[in-house]
Amino acid sequence: MKVILQQDVKGQGKRGQMVEVSDGYGRNFLLPRKLAVEATAENVNTMKMQDKARQARLAEEKAQAEALAQHLKNCQVKISARAGQGGKLFGAVTAKEISEGLKTQFDIDVSKSKLALTDPIKSFGSYEVKCKLGSEVSGTVYVLVCEEK
Repeated sequence: MKVILQQDVKGQGKRGQMVEVSDGYGRNFLLPRKLAVEATAENVNTMKMQDKARQARLAEEKAQAEALAQHLKNCQVKISARAGQGGKLFGAVTAKEISEGLKTQFDIDVSKSKLALTDPIKSFGSYEVKCKLGSEVSGTVYVLVCEEK
C-alpha cells in the first residue's frame, strides 16, 4: 500500500514523502492516527502542489535574506557606552544592544539570536559581528563602539 506521510514516522520517512508500507500497518496504524493518507491521484497532486509552494516560499525567504545581507554591508551601527580608565567599558555591548541599534538607526529588524557574538564587546573600537540570516545565508554587521558623552 502506498501512502503519503502527513507527519514524520520513525522507521518510515519524513513528512510529505510517499512510501510503500504493508496493508495492515497502513490501514490499522497510519491512517486512523492521521499519520498518513492513501496515495490516490488527488492526494499525489495535492502533495506536489504543496511541495511546489514550499519550494517557492523557501526561494523567496532566501532572496530576502540575501537582500538583507547586502543591506547590512553598508550599515555601521554606532553604540555609545560609558567607560572607565584605560578604555574598559562598564559592562559590555551585547547582541541585544546591537539588535536595538540596528532597529533604531537603520530600521532593520534582526533578532538578537541571529547575531553570532562569541564574546561580549568590552572595549572601544570597530568590530565585525557575523549574522546568521537563515537559508544558509549569513551577513556581517559592522559595530563601532564609541565613548558616551
